[in-house]
Amino acid sequence: MLLGGDESLGSVVESAVGEAEAADVTVDRSLDDEPQPASGTNRKMMAAVAMPREFCIPRSCPIAAGHCGAPEAGTIWAPPMAAAARIVGAMGRLDRARIRDAVRMIDPVFLNTPQFECGSLSAALDCSVVLKVETLNPVRSFKGRGTETVMSNLAADGRYTSVVCASAGNLGLALAYSGGRRGFPVTVFAAETANPLKIERMRSAGAAVNLAGADIELPRVLAQEHAASTGSYLVEDSLDIGTCEGAATIALELVAADGNLDAVLVALGGGALASGVGHVLHELSPGTEVIAIQPVGAPAMALSWRSGAVVNTDTIDTIADGVAGRHPIPEVLQDLLEVVDDVVLVSDDTIKVGMRHLFDSAGLVVEPSAALGVAAVLEDRARFQGRRIATIICGSNVKRSDFERWVLDPRG
Repeated sequence: MLLGGDESLGSVVESAVGEAEAADVTVDRSLDDEPQPASGTNRKMMAAVAMPREFCIPRSCPIAAGHCGAPEAGTIWAPPMAAAARIVGAMGRLDRARIRDAVRMIDPVFLNTPQFECGSLSAALDCSVVLKVETLNPVRSFKGRGTETVMSNLAADGRYTSVVCASAGNLGLALAYSGGRRGFPVTVFAAETANPLKIERMRSAGAAVNLAGADIELPRVLAQEHAASTGSYLVEDSLDIGTCEGAATIALELVAADGNLDAVLVALGGGALASGVGHVLHELSPGTEVIAIQPVGAPAMALSWRSGAVVNTDTIDTIADGVAGRHPIPEVLQDLLEVVDDVVLVSDDTIKVGMRHLFDSAGLVVEPSAALGVAAVLEDRARFQGRRIATIICGSNVKRSDFERWVLDPRG
């Protein structure tokens, strides 16, 4: 909630803390003005500051007790006033009116994408499966919705003449498309290990691509430095609200075409897709469960969501490069805490099986990130049995040799 005229930030925090203490929950006030929370208790505390809801992780929660030196489960972090102000200020970053406005900004080639129930896949998974296919466009992913929103606003603003981003490939390709059609030079920083096909496509689309580091984290730093030194606008995926609100337009179409979805399964990387889709469903279809999925080899955002505070990881080990990161963005995590009902982890082996199902049942050639939803069903069939679900096919930028090895080779 936003503070009312008779409320101070302190009164909101103290009220939440008072409720915690009344519920026999330990309140930890030991942190300084710039806390680095890694506790499994922060998520509900932040929710308590923002809105009236149950706010304590149970004492038995293994996530709270088991990660990054978290205090005993059941302890609540009472943030200093400056930190609490940032928490309250971060609430409600997405706006449904702006999301509807984004539809008018986005190149129609990215809109009104195919959405259909796949009968053979439904039979194989024992639930009704609706596919929302976001790959039949010039950049072969959903990212164009976000970059179109960002670049439309940027062009109207008039203060910037060039843009830069860090990308595993899909954001950079989409930004090259959206920037190029508006006359903006685009610079992309990517890892040396990035998918060669995605690198080639970004360069073919006109982007200046610089390679550095073993994963996306060094390119993120280099993109920030480039923006600071050149005056280019930094498009930081998921933190830039336009990337989230552009992605959210997918959910407008989902709800308009099918109002009876029990659950929507969304790939989770930086968080733009999950937060955008989750925001719309939270408002327009509150009975629909929003489930985000990450690979077990890149679980940083999943661990962060479960613990309620940013959890950084040291390594990445997954074929799903499009959702592989180690350092979640705090503001995006807060968005996800508000609108995502569950986050699950799936194995690379199951992702490959999911890719095969999409190829065999729907004739779709997809990259690993696009199969996360199907993988989630495969790993927990009982949860979804008999339900009507939708999953977003978010990208298809996959090397032919990789697809053949993961999907067509019976040895996997």
